[in-house]
Amino acid sequence: MGSVSDNFTTPIQPHHSSGAEHDEQIRILIDESVAAPTVAYLAGAMVWLVVGSLFGALASLKFNLPDLLSSQAILTFGRIRPAHLNTVVYGWVSLAGAGVTVWLMGRLCRAPIQWTGLLYASVVVWNLGLLLGTGLILAGFSGGMEWLEFPLPAALLIATGFVLFAVSMFRTFMLRKVDHIYVSLWYILAALVWFPPLYIIANAGLYQGVSEAAMNWWFAHNLLTVWVTPIGLACAYYFIPKVIGRPIYSYYLGLLGFWTFALFYNWNGLHHLVGGPIPTWAVSLSIVASLLMFIPVITVAINHHLTAFRHLRMVKQSPTLRFVVFGAMCYTFVSVQGSLEATRTMQEVVHFTHYTVAHAHLGVYAFASMVLFGAVYYLMPRVMRWEWPYPGAIKVHFWTTSAGIALYFLAGTAGGWLQGEAMIDATQPFMNSVSVTLPYLWARSAGGILMTIGNVVFVWQFAVMVRRAGPLRFTSAWSRITSHEDTP
Repeated sequence: MGSVSDNFTTPIQPHHSSGAEHDEQIRILIDESVAAPTVAYLAGAMVWLVVGSLFGALASLKFNLPDLLSSQAILTFGRIRPAHLNTVVYGWVSLAGAGVTVWLMGRLCRAPIQWTGLLYASVVVWNLGLLLGTGLILAGFSGGMEWLEFPLPAALLIATGFVLFAVSMFRTFMLRKVDHIYVSLWYILAALVWFPPLYIIANAGLYQGVSEAAMNWWFAHNLLTVWVTPIGLACAYYFIPKVIGRPIYSYYLGLLGFWTFALFYNWNGLHHLVGGPIPTWAVSLSIVASLLMFIPVITVAINHHLTAFRHLRMVKQSPTLRFVVFGAMCYTFVSVQGSLEATRTMQEVVHFTHYTVAHAHLGVYAFASMVLFGAVYYLMPRVMRWEWPYPGAIKVHFWTTSAGIALYFLAGTAGGWLQGEAMIDATQPFMNSVSVTLPYLWARSAGGILMTIGNVVFVWQFAVMVRRAGPLRFTSAWSRITSHEDTP
């Protein structure tokens, strides 16, 4: 990887010897400050990735094999599926996003991470909340609203963990040693400001009845809007230019994309209640906002794709670029699909079907998770000072997860569409809308199993690397990792 600045246009300038020594000291301090907290967050994320994947595979199989492991209430679909959703979103995606954010903040601010004690406390509290919440869901104590199933004690622990994490990140930002704020930092700071109050308000229990349903869909979309998506876009904006070795295509497109994203995305969600007992104007506002999302989505797509244009050959060479480009392309696709899905014409068919489940997985897994995989592949050698021991396992991980999510998405989309058409056809019995999905559900389960295999391979190699085990590898890539070119 060639040298590339963390700013848009200013290249890294050569230093005099004294300045170079000072910069080297700063780089060492930054690397030391980010290493342990990053690994702590990522280690927790790996555990929840495996747990959430197993829950998800089991929940998917229960559509075709409803009696599978049903003798115990703890393993019934109504408990396994919310456990899957929450462990993946608040466990894998959120903890991995926090770990990657810690590493990015050190690099983007060019300053050591501050108040790392808060980060260690955050890891402990956050994981305790996940453990408690998952246990309570499996025991039958659930909030009953999607992505808000964790009972209040567990939700408070997770919120506390996030606040501690955010305080440390803001303190680091205040002591930054850069004049210009890179676009990745915009999205990170926005997520740190937006998500804590969103999560706290949604769990406060201030709404009842119809308003509670509206709040639930608003929260579900904003969870993706103000936390998952900004972290994914921050990674894409950082790692694509970094690996390629050239600045982002356009600063002004980045500016346009960020502010239109902030303006339009948080109005989404209520389009899922088309035909429901809520004011029509609220649903219409959500639909209009969803269609206006074409502006930031196309802007981001242009910026990413023109940055990578003529350098796509590097996708074969760089595991990071392979995963991140895959995720960035899926972000464009899932966002366009989401805007179209918000219209009343589409909602008439896909409402209450597997189509919406496939759409959600395209966003959380094909976009966010794949980008985070790529980020981890980039930063771990720099944190551990150790190469990935088994390059072949990285290829297995990529092809099983990409093939798995493709199969899952295509099967869920096709089966969900047929399911919706059967449900709106008054001449067909309801059971036709169930039976028509069965072959697609088998395919969906196969996709889920492929993703689970890939996830287990990834976690296994992460564990090997943390222990600095496996074959000792010295490559040209490793020399670049430890060279002065890779200074933050």
